[in-house]
Amino acid sequence: MKKFNDLYSDTGNPKVRLSEKEYNIIYNYREKEKPKERRILVIGDLHCPFEREDYFDFCLETYHKYNCNQTLLIGDILDSHAYSYHEPDPNGMSAGDELELAKKHVAKWYKQFPIADVTIGNHDRLASRKAFTGGIPKQWIKSYNDVLNTPNWNWVESVVYDNVLYEHGEGGQARTKAKNNMMSSVCGHTHTEAYVQFFVGKKYKVFGMQIGCGVDDKSYSAAYAKNFKRQAIGCGVVINGKTAINCMMDL
Repeated sequence: MKKFNDLYSDTGNPKVRLSEKEYNIIYNYREKEKPKERRILVIGDLHCPFEREDYFDFCLETYHKYNCNQTLLIGDILDSHAYSYHEPDPNGMSAGDELELAKKHVAKWYKQFPIADVTIGNHDRLASRKAFTGGIPKQWIKSYNDVLNTPNWNWVESVVYDNVLYEHGEGGQARTKAKNNMMSSVCGHTHTEAYVQFFVGKKYKVFGMQIGCGVDDKSYSAAYAKNFKRQAIGCGVVINGKTAINCMMDL
């Protein structure tokens, strides 16, 4: 919310109908009511450009519903189906066309969430893995931010906030990591699982939170999973490192 003086145009005409006193009462109240604790929206695997069209609005609504003040994407921002280690669909897009379309999809997420952490997923690594297989030195590989035009996203293997570990989850689900590390953990990667499970001892209490995903299971890129369980479409919220909430879409 802007201060009262910032709402005047260069000509001095007010852009609001409230008096300065009335506006400042509301402004000071809202500033006082801003959450002091960290409230993180955790966005599930996107696999752009093959994410569900309605997943973006759902994540945005969840962000505002829980008054979040931070954003984290749990990984697999890209699908990279055309050069996956799975058999690519011969009738699908070329690698170049898929990347260009994915960049357009990512741009929408970046515009709405310009400051965010991104834990790198296995599908995000496909380009660098292919280059490694081909013997290409990493100096030739551009950064994720350079390729996707996301200069303010912080791409990391893992990150810790309020003693909670966030990572994509290739090495095991959240409950396993929470038990092994005795540390609350949040993971994605497994598209068919979404849960919060607490582990409590005499001197500790930690949780494992498995985030759902936003993948469109009708897309040809998801054909490999057509006989799997249904995708768990959703995102998550972690409040102050203590409260973990799975938010599932109504389908």
